[in-house]
Amino acid sequence: MLSHLFQLSPHSDSSLQQQIREQISKAIIDGHIPVDVPLPSTRKLSETLGVSRNTVIIAYEHLIDDGYLISRERAGFYVNADILKSLARDDSDNNKDGDHDAVQGTRPDWSQSLKFTPTRDKLNKLHRWQDYPYPFIYGQLDPTLFPTNHWRECCRESVSVQSIRDWSGDRYDDDDALLIEQIHTRVLPRRGVWADPEEILITVGAQHALYMTLRLLLDSSSTFGLEEPGYPDLTRIAGCTGARIRPLQIDGEGLVTGEQLKGCDLVFTTPSHQFPTTVTMPMARRRTLLEQASKHNFLIIEDDYECETTFARHPSPALKSLDRHDRVIYLGSLSKTLSPGLRIGYMVGPRELIREVREYRRMMMRHPPMNNQRSVGLFLARGYHDSLIRRLVQVYEERWKEVGDALHEFLPDSTQPPVFGGSSYWVKGPATLDARELKRLALEKGVVLESGDIYFYQSEAKNFFRLGYSSIATERIRPGLERVAKLIRLIS
Repeated sequence: MLSHLFQLSPHSDSSLQQQIREQISKAIIDGHIPVDVPLPSTRKLSETLGVSRNTVIIAYEHLIDDGYLISRERAGFYVNADILKSLARDDSDNNKDGDHDAVQGTRPDWSQSLKFTPTRDKLNKLHRWQDYPYPFIYGQLDPTLFPTNHWRECCRESVSVQSIRDWSGDRYDDDDALLIEQIHTRVLPRRGVWADPEEILITVGAQHALYMTLRLLLDSSSTFGLEEPGYPDLTRIAGCTGARIRPLQIDGEGLVTGEQLKGCDLVFTTPSHQFPTTVTMPMARRRTLLEQASKHNFLIIEDDYECETTFARHPSPALKSLDRHDRVIYLGSLSKTLSPGLRIGYMVGPRELIREVREYRRMMMRHPPMNNQRSVGLFLARGYHDSLIRRLVQVYEERWKEVGDALHEFLPDSTQPPVFGGSSYWVKGPATLDARELKRLALEKGVVLESGDIYFYQSEAKNFFRLGYSSIATERIRPGLERVAKLIRLIS
């Protein structure tokens, strides 16, 4: 009997029918079911597994349709021998000469073969943050805020017969027309950015756009200016190009203009919410930055992350909206609003640049998955993203105030920037604090936070840490920060 091969789990995300199909197909591929032995009858298997007979019948029918099984009249269900023909087999056991020795040779020395080792400076992010009661983690979303019903509706529409005909073919280097239209007519105008569809490219998140842009615009003769503190992976990506990296000072108004920008070929900035301090660059400084870019002939990458989640009544328009000389390359993403797991971003730039980045993207991956692009396009077109943003702003403002009040009560000496949006606080602890040790001890108390040292390229600042509030329930903020404050008093 083969019934012992199949075990159903009530805790699985798959339906009972799917579990039966998956287990039988795996058993066939792994060679556990001989082609001349019948599978259990539908009645027998349903009794063994404790499921309805119809569930087993439907599972068998799908397996027949997929080519795993064949039905023999009055004999039952058998493995379809044709499904096994395409599988690679090791025929050494059938070697008539008895020579079963492995191929002689040596293993490669990867320390010599690898010319670049990204893991050497790998950022140690906590993957199972959901297991902790107080996750002050940045860049993740509270699953209770995800628009499940609206997203499912758009996903179902994206796999309709007509939609599949639209996106299932190889698009070569193209993007989904609906998604481009929505970014062009709905998303960008909210930031004061007007661009032609040919100036927009879909990316696998903002980081993907950054990687491609830096690879095309930097080489060993270039100087790349980036904010400090700033985005840690940016220095690693820039390092791959051989460019000289110049950390740029920031203050309470974001990136400092003036002498430090002279000699740069490319400058990266986050004017809406400086990463990670969250301060906002005022309009006067934005205009000065653009004037310097034209005068000293450098380009600007603007990462407009978290631009939607602002609590200000009149949010500042994007730096790109002020650009009249094609100096600004604009990056956006849906990671901080819809979902970081979708990996859908976009970039806006001059046609000449977008044309080259599009071809570079084609060389890497052709284009982001079209079914996801269509789903996101529908989500935007039906206004679901706009309603999601309104909800996020309401919740985030509540949590922002709760974090601010708790910091004022428990850590009154910590400096707080004039943040009016976003999803995190940048906190400066006592001068004697080592935030790396705070992070380690906090984790033992169930509190997840980020030490600020990873955001500095040149300077050494150990007493900064970041508190994200996008993924923590409001009622957990105060008790979580009370634990943090006690630890700070203990170790500093």
